[in-house]
Amino acid sequence: MVTYERSVRVDAPFDEVWDFHSTESGLVDLTPEWMNLEIESVRGPDGEANPDVLKTGAEIQSSVRPLGVGPRQGWTSVITDRQEDDGSAYFTDVMEDGPFTEWEHTHMFFADGDGTIIRDRVVYEFPFGALGRAVGPFGKVGFEPFFRYRHRRTKGLLED
Repeated sequence: MVTYERSVRVDAPFDEVWDFHSTESGLVDLTPEWMNLEIESVRGPDGEANPDVLKTGAEIQSSVRPLGVGPRQGWTSVITDRQEDDGSAYFTDVMEDGPFTEWEHTHMFFADGDGTIIRDRVVYEFPFGALGRAVGPFGKVGFEPFFRYRHRRTKGLLED
């Protein structure tokens, strides 16, 4: 599997940044329009529809159609871990069904004075066996604009 990482500092309080990223609306607000994201359902760990916070066990069923090309691709993610300590927090979502053979995205947040450091780490594997593994390192070409957009958008929405 291949790992992609990207970090940014946001001039906004830790609690505000963490709370924003812990919701379905945060996911929608940070997904580029060209992904054509549709959220089909969100269930909390207890089966509750549309929970206020995406806690461990929450499941998000969505679909994307990047650049409007090809059929919609289903994507089911589950929040597998979520921890918050004084000044740091993270959650991990794992793709249970979707276009990748493996996808694990850990969203990390660290208080930094009056701001917050956000670090994204994605561990992934493309489909198609040996061919997918061979081209895996080139995933950065597609991930970089996606995460650059997410980080720029976070700054635009949360910085004063």
